[in-house]
Amino acid sequence: MALTTLEPNPAWAEGAHEETVDVLAAHAEDLDFKVWAGDWCPDCRSQLPDFAAALAAASVPEDSVHQYELDTDKQGPGVEEYDIELIPTVVVEHDGEEVCRFVESEGTPIAVYLAEQLKVKLGD
Repeated sequence: MALTTLEPNPAWAEGAHEETVDVLAAHAEDLDFKVWAGDWCPDCRSQLPDFAAALAAASVPEDSVHQYELDTDKQGPGVEEYDIELIPTVVVEHDGEEVCRFVESEGTPIAVYLAEQLKVKLGD
């Protein structure tokens, strides 16, 4: 089942986040984004639509975005394997290895945070 919180925000301003989109686009074919969330979760509802819009703007293939819907007890697929405690959590993998992770609130939007991490770990 697809998370409705991962529907792109149509009002998201791509031009205001050009560097973020450029970094995501540069690695769009090489990364997998694993997203744990719940449509019932206020943080997910507020943060994920902008993240989804950034992924769409960067032309990240839909099959590179893996959605894991959790129940209100934060239980669901991959929770133990990936040590998921807070949501939203986004794990980015390159060649099957985790390269960065966003957990619930890092003080910046999900896409911006991950793009900054990707620049450091994978280069521009």
